Amino acid sequence: MTMNEKGLTQEEVNQRISQGQVNDYVSDTSKSNKDIIYDNVFTLFNLLNVVIAICLALVGAYSNMFFMAIIILNVVIGVSQEIRAKNLVSQLSIVNEENVEVFRDNQKIGIPTTELVLDDVVILSAGQQVPSDMEILSGNVEVNESLLTGEADLIKKSAASQLMSGSYVTSGQCVAKVVHVGKDNYAIKIAEEAKIHKPVTSELVESIRKVAKFTSYIIIPLGMILFLEAYFLRQSDLKLSVVSSAAALLGMLPKGMVLLISIALATGVVKLTKKKVLVQDMHSIETLAHVDVLCLDKTGTITQGNMMVSEVIDVNPSLKEINTTNLMENYINATDDNNLTMQALRSYYQTSTNLNVLDTLAFSSDRKWGAVLFEGVGCVYLGAPERLVPEDKLPQEIYQAQAQGSRVLLLGIDQSATQLTDTVGNVEALSVLIIEDAIRENAEQTLAYLDSEGVALKVISGDNPITVSNVARRAGLNHYEEYIDLSTIETEEEVKAIVDDYTVFGRVSPQQKKWLVEALRQKDHIVAMTGDGVNDILAMKEADCSIAMAEGDNATRQMANLVLLNSDFTTLPDVLFEGRRVVNNVTKVASIFFIKTIYSFILSIICMVAAIGFPFIPIQITLLDLAIEGYPTFFLSFESDKRKITTKFLPTALRRALPNALLVVINMLVIYFVSPKLGITGIDQTTLMYYMLIAVSAMAVIKACLPFNPLRLFLAVTTTVGTFVAAMLFTSLLEITWLNATTLPVFVVLVICSIIGKLILDKLITGKMGSFN
Repeated sequence: MTMNEKGLTQEEVNQRISQGQVNDYVSDTSKSNKDIIYDNVFTLFNLLNVVIAICLALVGAYSNMFFMAIIILNVVIGVSQEIRAKNLVSQLSIVNEENVEVFRDNQKIGIPTTELVLDDVVILSAGQQVPSDMEILSGNVEVNESLLTGEADLIKKSAASQLMSGSYVTSGQCVAKVVHVGKDNYAIKIAEEAKIHKPVTSELVESIRKVAKFTSYIIIPLGMILFLEAYFLRQSDLKLSVVSSAAALLGMLPKGMVLLISIALATGVVKLTKKKVLVQDMHSIETLAHVDVLCLDKTGTITQGNMMVSEVIDVNPSLKEINTTNLMENYINATDDNNLTMQALRSYYQTSTNLNVLDTLAFSSDRKWGAVLFEGVGCVYLGAPERLVPEDKLPQEIYQAQAQGSRVLLLGIDQSATQLTDTVGNVEALSVLIIEDAIRENAEQTLAYLDSEGVALKVISGDNPITVSNVARRAGLNHYEEYIDLSTIETEEEVKAIVDDYTVFGRVSPQQKKWLVEALRQKDHIVAMTGDGVNDILAMKEADCSIAMAEGDNATRQMANLVLLNSDFTTLPDVLFEGRRVVNNVTKVASIFFIKTIYSFILSIICMVAAIGFPFIPIQITLLDLAIEGYPTFFLSFESDKRKITTKFLPTALRRALPNALLVVINMLVIYFVSPKLGITGIDQTTLMYYMLIAVSAMAVIKACLPFNPLRLFLAVTTTVGTFVAAMLFTSLLEITWLNATTLPVFVVLVICSIIGKLILDKLITGKMGSFN
């Protein structure tokens, strides 16, 4: 250990802490409680509702402001659910907390990266993210700076080289000194890009934004026109003019949809945490529900990732005087490699130091081999057989092992080598090392299920394609025999041209993994990518949904939308089910919310053109918000629904809402023109209109509950009966009366006609009758 590598003393550490030279500036990528409250309170929907409430308050229409209770409840539930989900994620995010080894007081200790101080001497190994800007004191590493530069090429770093925070060590080991901490680190500037996957596109959220944007364009001018007509043309008093206009505008605001989506997703997060799945982006649950291509790594995903050496075969009788075991023991001692394969070798072999090491070259996923130069022995190579010796010189034992799905490494030697380079010399094979990795329990059932659900499976691995294909065969993957060696393909265009032709891709470089995912997305696929190594980062970042194994590298965990805490991909169907539950349930009940939006818009236009008053008042709309929209949809959103998603959310929801919305408009027009001829006027006419509005809205709830089960039947009955009872109990508040001998028969006839009309409209508009499906 050199003087520079002895590290700081505790006194020096304390001095730097007192001066604020600590790496404790944490870029918290989750929203703060303040941000959560802000995002839930200051929304366009809330603003429009508050403006309407202020107008009602100014004219003293306080009873019609009850709708604000729903807005406040929405905010309270939304905030509490999101904070609860955030806290659960924070508790589970311990898996993402990284420690680092440093020298202090001449001793090697482990500390959190946030406790690093300026001039700390740090030990970095393969798989670690560089936690602070550093300068290498000793050692050699290869670094992936793709998150900084966008380039996937591995960069060699040695003594005096600079390590940028936010990059990743892919191979080797080094000792480095911290040169920047906290806000001075380059990593702070790229924290969002380096640790967070690109924003997930949510169809549900985008749909709500479209509705909000459309509503914001029309609600203000339409409200002003309705008010001016009421106040000046119909000469209504100020209070009545405001109340009538406010009701029309409130009806167009689907207040509960955003809340419903948030609650459904937050519930999914909570349920998945119980299944050992850490959701780092709530909307990724929805994204995974739409996935139609899943890219799987082999090692640690299909297999258990617990490598073990099953057999070592010496294959070169002409070099039998070379003690291959001693070579491996010295090789293991000399190299800093510590990936899963090397860990298996370290468990199998002892270490030895009887050979003098002149130079080392760490294993890299691009090169597929590593090497150590020994004095008086030559250069010893360890890696992929086909990368070390010509194909015609490969031992038959390699093919036999690969045919069984085993991983194979070749130990070779170039006795004439005097220095290490990036290219192999005249390598002679010494030993074949056969390494086994057991298939995960339930892997076959999981792959079969995903395939049956229409999810195309692609196995992408850095291993030999024959080996990967046989592992896929053992796991029961369909089309396992369709494999290709991507080391024979160089250009992005070639990779993209063959992406649909194969199921198994072997000898894939990190850049090629990214190309494969890009190609699939360009073909309009929704792609999920699993990974556990640094070489998966580029592809995971490109995927629509990235899934990391908790036992993998820190880098992959930080990049992922989802982290499988038990590192078991067989839990993916659970995530798929949660996503489908959210999307299917929200789509199913969304039509109930949009009925009011559609009929309020149409009736407002009719009232504006005809210069007549809107038929309802805000308090009446509020009752429907609570009883028709809020109550049944809340419980329906929690139901299990594993069906494959085959429709688009917004067009489907609007199409399903349209028949009921049209029925409301038709009934209002019929009552408006026919009831005076039957002697029904004034409050009786308003009552009849409101009861028909309840009836038609209840039909939508009943349809959403089909086919009935005990819960749905209960919701359909209690919603329908409860809303009518509430209307009769609060007649004075709602400014209506009871149905009487004159209005009751008309109501019954209109309900029967509406049922028939609904069946006809459903058939014409949705193409289906008697079922929500």
